[in-house]
Amino acid sequence: MKTLLVIVALAACEPPQLTAKTPDWVSDTTAYGPNTTQATGVADRYRATALAIIAAAQKDRGAFTKLAELTDTIGHRLAGSPELDRAIAWAAAAMKADGMEVHTEKVMVPHWVRGIEEAQVVAPQARTLHLIGLGGSVATPKGGITAPLVVVHDWAELDAKKEHVKGAIVLFDVAMPPYTEKDGTHYGTVVEYRFGGATEASKRGAVAMLVRSVTATSLGTPHTGALGYADGATKIPAAAVTVEDAELLDRMATRGAVTVHLRLDDQMLPDVESANVIGELVGKDKPDEIVVIGGHIDSWDVGQGAHDDGAGIVTMMEAVRVLKQLKLQPRRTIRVVLFTNEENGVRGAKAYAEAHQAELARHVLAVESDSGGFWPRGFSTGHKDPEAGKRVRARIAEITSLLAPIHATHVGAGHGGTDIGPMESAGVPQLGLEVDTSHYFDYHHTEADTLDKVDPRQLADDVAAVAVLAYVVADLPDRVDAP
Repeated sequence: MKTLLVIVALAACEPPQLTAKTPDWVSDTTAYGPNTTQATGVADRYRATALAIIAAAQKDRGAFTKLAELTDTIGHRLAGSPELDRAIAWAAAAMKADGMEVHTEKVMVPHWVRGIEEAQVVAPQARTLHLIGLGGSVATPKGGITAPLVVVHDWAELDAKKEHVKGAIVLFDVAMPPYTEKDGTHYGTVVEYRFGGATEASKRGAVAMLVRSVTATSLGTPHTGALGYADGATKIPAAAVTVEDAELLDRMATRGAVTVHLRLDDQMLPDVESANVIGELVGKDKPDEIVVIGGHIDSWDVGQGAHDDGAGIVTMMEAVRVLKQLKLQPRRTIRVVLFTNEENGVRGAKAYAEAHQAELARHVLAVESDSGGFWPRGFSTGHKDPEAGKRVRARIAEITSLLAPIHATHVGAGHGGTDIGPMESAGVPQLGLEVDTSHYFDYHHTEADTLDKVDPRQLADDVAAVAVLAYVVADLPDRVDAP
């Protein structure tokens, strides 16, 4: 049945083509971004190879097949769960089958388990609320908490209402503005309330915290995510409510007193063993120099983890498979790293940087995909040394000119990624795959993050972008950050 579903999904796609259907967000079909310039020496040298890689990635659609296997047979993969263990075994076997040299590296990860989660408005009238516990939340006392609700819209209002907060449940009703081409997703401007709201409310005597789901578009679906408890602060239970319920509670609170009952039976268990999965296409001339391409294999315990980050890991796995199919072996080693526990601990990223500390000086680049499997736009760059960062951006801009057929030529300063971040202090240049994130946070951390939200054509173009970039960087005579 699984095979039939995959065949049907692939059959519904457009026929393979060298240049994919132009994404709606591309206003100029000849190029996207400021970095599509005159052909350079690098571009001329690798143009034919890049076109062959793009064509192979678009024709095969193997990433979608892998993603279907992962999401349909395993599903969501929270750290500490048997599903994550199965996903690790699946990924290792898949990369071995694709001809990579594969091994796993042990990582101890947190083991948080979701229990019964429910909430109701008790007064002024009874009403069920739609919510989901935040990852790492402590439980409510047995039987739950019933307390008055205090609604705030920012940190300043929380402080202004501190006399009312003591003994109350605090709701942070902080709206995430809609996505725009100019400003992007606004995720970074509101996620601080989800992560730090429980600590700040607790400091002022609150007994529990609710937060408006971090999304600009909602169809009654709550969005989970990690929260952080500061050292020394009392840990209080915390959950996200839907956008619709947050606005309802806000309106009710403006009319008078509101009382809410909250029950969370979540629990934190002792750490358990997990693993990073590593597969390599070993370089022919400089095998000790490494280009890392990766994403995180874990997900939240809702939905299927299709965009976050199933799409990212299959993109990296398939990028190497395409290179092997084309018998392209670069000078340097391309290493696929599937990091464990990005969602609620980042243990895999930290463990990789620590375990490979001695060879980080030989890591010439680290690339991450963790923004979903949407149309690729280019890459964002990060480097601890501003001057080296400029050099890297200039070299990457030369390389991404080869990605004009898939409109992925943009290169800008920014953030490489959470899992490759621990390598930055060692001077490893960082790249994040930029994709069209206009709908990413509609599904992010929800039951709606499922395979049907992933377009095989878009995912294939992600594979093409990463495969071209990784191959050229790994094959250049000198390092991408060379003076």
